[in-house]
Amino acid sequence: MKLIIQIPCYNEEKTLAVTLRQLPREVSGFDCVEWLVINDGSQDNTERVARDCGVNHIVRFSRNRGLAKAFIAGLEACLAAGADVIVNTDADNQYCADDIPKLTGPVLRQEADIVVGARPIADIPHFSHIKKALQFLGSWAVRKASMTDVVDAPSGFRAFSRSAAMQLNVFNQYTYTLETIIQAGYKDITIISVPIRVNEDLRPSRLVKSMGSYVKRSVLTIGRIFMVYKPMKCFLFLGTIPLILGLLISLRFLLHYLIGQGGGRIQSLILASILLGLAFLLYVVALLADLISVNRRLLEKVDWRIQKLEDQNRVILKQGGNRIR
Repeated sequence: MKLIIQIPCYNEEKTLAVTLRQLPREVSGFDCVEWLVINDGSQDNTERVARDCGVNHIVRFSRNRGLAKAFIAGLEACLAAGADVIVNTDADNQYCADDIPKLTGPVLRQEADIVVGARPIADIPHFSHIKKALQFLGSWAVRKASMTDVVDAPSGFRAFSRSAAMQLNVFNQYTYTLETIIQAGYKDITIISVPIRVNEDLRPSRLVKSMGSYVKRSVLTIGRIFMVYKPMKCFLFLGTIPLILGLLISLRFLLHYLIGQGGGRIQSLILASILLGLAFLLYVVALLADLISVNRRLLEKVDWRIQKLEDQNRVILKQGGNRIR
């Protein structure tokens, strides 16, 4: 069994060495533990620090492509390197590396395919009261959208089984944390939370530049993810709003018309027609989006099966057998 610990990095030369010094080279249940760093277009000496600290694998981007793309590139590289379990952590040493066995244990016992480390949000001193409230609110929203019980949705300290890593696709450009949870719930991938510890703050968060920006990005992210994975419900909801307004305005016009006061209210009738037409259009979009969603799910399943066949072929070839065709 091989465990690979991956770390997405962007200009992390000041904190990466501290993080790597805390990472284990031996974890219970694994014959081999390797480290992988994704250099997301860093303009400092991040890659040199990684090499000096003995990192086994380095994925390099020529320019900064964002956390989400770095995370997915790391998963793909870990799978190619033969990882049976992948742990993702941050380069700022936020998470306690001694808790890695807490993440990998449920995966090894086949109790879960994804394990998310739940930080003690209420007890973290450098989190403001507003940030704590937003973290709780955001996690609640993700639980509702994903139908999972994940306690700390924004946590980046996670373990993935090989099967789960093969099935994940991130479309969002901002962060992978919320989308992967919603995707896991959508694909019936077993995901659980375990309590973990955190270390002292080494630098400000790169994702949370301001509370306003964080809230805006998070709301847009959740909305876009919901639109991608639940398009029928999303567009039916959007279409129901103008439908109700259009019916109410039509009913108002009809009542005035029946009592002989319909004259001069043609504007209401026009507005009602526009709203009802918009509702009909959104309902049509809902049907088309649902069909597209079905097609995407089929393509994702085909992609997953191809990856599983490639995995089987690699194992068979290593054992000297004949390739599966």
